[in-house]
Amino acid sequence: MIDAQAIPPRHGEGDHPQDGGGGPLLLRQPIKQIKRARVLRKTLSLPEGLLRRELQKRPAGYRFRRQMPQAPYTIDFACLSARLAIELDGEAHNRGDQPAKDITRDAVLAERGFKTLRLSAYEVLKNMDACITAIVAACQESGPPPPSLRDGPPPRSGEEPQ
Repeated sequence: MIDAQAIPPRHGEGDHPQDGGGGPLLLRQPIKQIKRARVLRKTLSLPEGLLRRELQKRPAGYRFRRQMPQAPYTIDFACLSARLAIELDGEAHNRGDQPAKDITRDAVLAERGFKTLRLSAYEVLKNMDACITAIVAACQESGPPPPSLRDGPPPRSGEEPQ
């Protein structure tokens, strides 16, 4: 007879919070937000696309997510290890009630532990190196990046590292 407890879950079984699984609260978001983020990932603006290409190189060892949902918002780029939210602001962010909305957004993200770094879309187009330097400096304020897994996963319990 097969013990049900001895069979590991397959295809995401047991990943649901009600079953004791699921990811960290930070990554659990309403499906509406997730779908919106997926659409935004496919329709990046020119500054977002250029910055994405540079952040994929993992500057200083930091890893970045793009269009990360944080209900009711979607962060343009986020470094989870440094708890840094990067927002690219176009010209519209200086008009009307948008500055007040940005302050509210930053406050909500700060409550969730994120520091927000706002970059001008014009500055990203004009001086990418300075933007990457500012991003790395903001990440380093929170501490060094996590150890890289480029050499493979860490040794299993009871095994000696080679």
